Amino acid sequence: MVRLVPRETKFFEMFASMSANLMQGAQLLKNILDTMENVEVRVQQLHDIEHVGDDITHSVLTKLNQTFITPFDREDIHRLATSLDDVLDFIHAAGERLVMYKILAAPPSSSELAQVIVKQCAELASAVSMLEKHDHVLEHCVEINRLENEADRIARDSIARLFEREKDPIALIKMKELYEVLETATDKAEDAANVLETVVLKGA
Repeated sequence: MVRLVPRETKFFEMFASMSANLMQGAQLLKNILDTMENVEVRVQQLHDIEHVGDDITHSVLTKLNQTFITPFDREDIHRLATSLDDVLDFIHAAGERLVMYKILAAPPSSSELAQVIVKQCAELASAVSMLEKHDHVLEHCVEINRLENEADRIARDSIARLFEREKDPIALIKMKELYEVLETATDKAEDAANVLETVVLKGA
């Protein structure tokens, strides 16, 4: 049947921009934690990336309110936009903790968690790029969920070691919060994957 009112496909382009910006933020955080050099300057760069993400999210939601025929359910477009934005918010929050708490040496496990976030963001970008045709999206969602489980294990083990070895209670609180913010970013990536899975299953 001929579709008399074409669906708005601009959303796919906007989600691609959002996921590319998210990937940039994840890679920057990983680089910051790897080197711990020029932290304040680079966290400001991370802030700028987060601001771009907010702008894209706002554009998606504005477009949603202006669009009659959407490529998939309106509530899922809203949920996908906000869940992707949440991942970037927690990436930014992890960077902010380094500056706020004057953390001069990031523990090795924080970089390991950041690497998991980078991998998840790459999977999200791949899934989003395939969303219009629904090709192989679920495979990327499964991998994102697996990575979230890996992040849970890393965070749990790292916090346990922290309580065993760290004698300074203030340092312990700072590092524990850093681990928790990083782990929450992986939870938010899983939330985004769950939205993508819902979109695909509804369209099947």
